[in-house]
Amino acid sequence: MARWRPDARERLQQAALELFAEQGFAATTVPAITARAGLTTRTFFRHFADKREVLFAEEAEIPAFAAKLMTEAPTGEPLTMIVAGLRMVAETHFEGRKDALRQRRAIVASDPGLRERDQHKRATLAQVARDGFRARGLDPLRAGLLAETAVTLMYASVTEWLDTDDDRRLCDIIDAALATLRAELAG
Repeated sequence: MARWRPDARERLQQAALELFAEQGFAATTVPAITARAGLTTRTFFRHFADKREVLFAEEAEIPAFAAKLMTEAPTGEPLTMIVAGLRMVAETHFEGRKDALRQRRAIVASDPGLRERDQHKRATLAQVARDGFRARGLDPLRAGLLAETAVTLMYASVTEWLDTDDDRRLCDIIDAALATLRAELAG
């Protein structure tokens, strides 16, 4: 029999999310999280640098994932590449997690520091996309417009998806958002 259960990280995340939802992010302490999870603070700090990382640790890999998508995307129309990338992200990182993402969004919205951290993540994603488009030979203005559009399209689509209780898939909302954007730009 193993000395420690192998699910410490997941137990800590679950305990933290429960406490954040019950008493707020600011009022939740690491000792409270570890007590709820039945673990030690030392174990917590083996998995997370601080309590914010419970919400953002998995997202640290997103810029690298986005850079990989930009590098590996087939050459072609940038907007087609954006939609294909967003659809892949939706399928691999969002679908099937709607309730958990709603909970996370509510926690982030409740704290100014977490909102700032989330905005930093958004800016980082835009920079990764901008760099990817520049590496493909696009001029700075076009690369910047496409990068910001891609990130905004994703965030607007995720917001719509999380705000509704229908059975639409995030990919379908991304397609609808792009169609709306195209119609608005066509005037």
